[in-house]
Amino acid sequence: MPRRFDHLADVEVLLTVVEHGSLTAAAVVLATTPSVLSRAVARLEGRLGMQLLRRTTRSMSLTEAGRQYVEEARAAFALLDKAEHAIQGSASQLTGRVRLSAPTSYGHQRLPPILATFARQYPLVQVELNITNRNVDMAAEGFDLAIRSGPLPDSSMVAHRLEDARVVLSASPAYVRDAGPLKTFDDLQRQRCIAFLRPSTGRVSPWHLRVNGEEIDWIPPSALAVSDDVMGVVSLAEQGLGITMCPQFMIARSVEAGRLVEVLPQLPCRNRPFSVIFAPHRNLSPAARALIDTLVAATR
Repeated sequence: MPRRFDHLADVEVLLTVVEHGSLTAAAVVLATTPSVLSRAVARLEGRLGMQLLRRTTRSMSLTEAGRQYVEEARAAFALLDKAEHAIQGSASQLTGRVRLSAPTSYGHQRLPPILATFARQYPLVQVELNITNRNVDMAAEGFDLAIRSGPLPDSSMVAHRLEDARVVLSASPAYVRDAGPLKTFDDLQRQRCIAFLRPSTGRVSPWHLRVNGEEIDWIPPSALAVSDDVMGVVSLAEQGLGITMCPQFMIARSVEAGRLVEVLPQLPCRNRPFSVIFAPHRNLSPAARALIDTLVAATR
């Protein structure tokens, strides 16, 4: 029997586009690209056999049919929310299991306090956390949610942006003391750098810097590189083995303890986005949706 409502993800896309006024703004909210959202709206229009949005290079507006459809869709989603809340009862009675995959940096540094909050609010929900820098196959491996870093590929996954993490350069106080001048990009190029190898390619991950107002992707030359566990760059930097680049939340405790200091603020790094993703047609449990809400609220 064919599914009658396997297009609901496209309906949610339409509502988000209308709410935020453009494909570009909605793409930022959903951590995807305008082209992905445009195709979702086109699929919905093809299903209904009518135009819902008038789109030009400078503006976007609802057709009369689109206005009516959006009103009815909003009412329908409101009813679904009401039905979910009616069967869930109080938060303490929410049950179930949520399988979540996260990269090592996020799993070790950002998730613990968030999951502690979630556990206090939903004590009967079991969270199974997989910490790995490998991009798991969510469908094949049975994951409900995954946290991904960096720009997301053009895919069918639904994504909610959690944060744009501040990225910094850091080194140990001992290294800085012996490093010589550390003021310019030329100075950085003469330093020892601790690189991270991308799990997907085995190649050095570039450092995304702004030099004289220009964004560059610089491959740090290094005789020392870390693979698999990105937290290794922090441990090595603490021992004075060189300069590393990573999200500021990864080194916050080390800076507080005096083991690392931020260096070269004259060379700002580009922020790194983190998003939680899930399959658009997967029937997420109330527990999984509650975890998404907690993640989003904690990182705003």
